[in-house]
Amino acid sequence: MAADCRVPEPRIFLCLGALLACWVAAEMEVAIIGEVHENITLPCGNISGSRGLVTWYRNDSEPVFLLSSNSSLPPAEPRFSLVNASSLHIEGLSLQEEGNYTCQEVLNETRWFRVCLQVASGPYQIEVNISATGKLPNGTLYVAKGTQVDFSCSSSSYPPPMVEWWFQALDSRREPFGNNVTTSFFALLQISQNLQGNYTCLAKNVLSGRHREVTTELLVYYPPPSAPQCRAEMSLGLVMLQLTCHWDGGYPDPNFLWTEEPGGVIVGKSNLGMEMLNQSQLSDGKKFKCVGSHIVGPESGASCVVQIRSPSLISNPMKTCFVGGNVTLTCQVSGAYPPAKILWLRNLTQPEAVIQPNGHYLISQHGQNSTLTIHNCSQHLDNGYYVCRAENPVGVREVDIWLIVREPLNIGGIVGTIVSLLLLGLAIISGLLLYYSPVFCCKVGDTFRGQDTGDVMVLVDSEEEEEEDAAEEEEEEEDEREELPKETPKHGHIHQVTALVNGNIEQMGNGLQALQDDSSELQSDIVQEEDGPV
Repeated sequence: MAADCRVPEPRIFLCLGALLACWVAAEMEVAIIGEVHENITLPCGNISGSRGLVTWYRNDSEPVFLLSSNSSLPPAEPRFSLVNASSLHIEGLSLQEEGNYTCQEVLNETRWFRVCLQVASGPYQIEVNISATGKLPNGTLYVAKGTQVDFSCSSSSYPPPMVEWWFQALDSRREPFGNNVTTSFFALLQISQNLQGNYTCLAKNVLSGRHREVTTELLVYYPPPSAPQCRAEMSLGLVMLQLTCHWDGGYPDPNFLWTEEPGGVIVGKSNLGMEMLNQSQLSDGKKFKCVGSHIVGPESGASCVVQIRSPSLISNPMKTCFVGGNVTLTCQVSGAYPPAKILWLRNLTQPEAVIQPNGHYLISQHGQNSTLTIHNCSQHLDNGYYVCRAENPVGVREVDIWLIVREPLNIGGIVGTIVSLLLLGLAIISGLLLYYSPVFCCKVGDTFRGQDTGDVMVLVDSEEEEEEDAAEEEEEEEDEREELPKETPKHGHIHQVTALVNGNIEQMGNGLQALQDDSSELQSDIVQEEDGPV
């Protein structure tokens, strides 16, 4: 193999430069490129017509005979033959046969034609290495978002291949990472979701133009950023309980494991996070735990717990409605999980008859509070008890509400009766006061008339008038004793006092006291007279 036509490794451009230098230095007329294991034909000049005696040599340190058109000289190897009595045909080319070849033709004169043979090999067996986090069962590689990913590509080729990296995201066309890149290694420091896709390593032989490529799919995974959310809901007509676990925001979807707590008894596992339980698996206060696991972590997973409860009811046990009026019955549910279904039932003889909303009944529900409004109450239709029922897969609770429908009251008549009774009572009290305490009434009258009455005058007769009156009385008494001998005569003297009191209560009181004293003396005289002889 000629040293001046060997390609220095690993620089491809140096190889091309050496080839050009080979052409110029050796005054080559032609350069031929062949591939390993292929057949190649080297021309002996660009001459047409009859040819003379042709002999082929390989130029190493010394010329080596290969083949001649002289049949008396056998070829150096059976793989060598002449084509058109001049060209050298080599079968099963190998890398060792790369170099300079010389064709000698003797026809009237001796001429030399030189050929530089380049032998290319590959590329073969391309190997792509990606420092992935893991590999799926189907061979697909995946990495965790935000990590560093190293890429390398190698191939058996002579001369060393030119490597190109191409990237194709989902639903987009393929784009180069860089062309004419002789290095086969690069790194992505923090890979992101938009770099998920197909990575292609293309190795190209610059001599032969032959190329090969290998495409590798790389997935970028990331766990959900938040904690999972659990819930329980009714399903299949209150017969089954559905447990649902959501852990959104990650790629791919996580896997879920439901267990009973405490104890850790496995209820079920799936990638949907949904499990169905029948009533035999349920009890008031029971807890269920959902554990979500993701392919890229965290290793311990993330969990949430749901606790189921039977409903409790609060309601007013008795309500009243007037005929023709409206009434609202209230039912409040507390502690139920999953939320209970609330029903209103009617009638003592048909407790299972569910009330349906219509023009007479209006049912509304806000959260776990339900109201039943009855319009235009009727004693025949609406009087009786109502049932509020709350039920979920964990349990059923009922509360009775008794409704009394009454005739409306006559408010005007009631008020008139009350006023009449008050006036009658006032008249009776006034009559009793007048009958049993007239002095009190007089004082009350004087009090109402006021005290501003001016002067008070009391006239008292003189002593002479008193004596005349006393004489007349004695005469009358004697006449009476003559007619009625059995009667005991009585004499009395009335002393009258005349006083003028100008608004002085104390002086008036003194006058009354003096009058009382005179009356006492008069009574004493009368008693003495009665004791004497008739």
